[in-house]
Amino acid sequence: MNIQALDIKVGDRIIAYCKNKMQPCTVQRLLDSTNTNITLKVSTGVPYRESASCVVQFHREALVEIAGLKSRIQTGQ
Repeated sequence: MNIQALDIKVGDRIIAYCKNKMQPCTVQRLLDSTNTNITLKVSTGVPYRESASCVVQFHREALVEIAGLKSRIQTGQ
């Protein structure tokens, strides 16, 4: 399932490019929101552990995949 980047909230689990690969991440904090981009701090492991965190940026209109939910294409529905 996808949501618009503008609708992402702290605590959401999303798929993001972090630590050189696409992986599930938990949104820790909204760092910046401009007219064109949203910048988030995310964690790949234990929530709020600095060594497992990354900063990711999305266009406000971008669709972001929610982690843990398979798309209809993956499940064959």
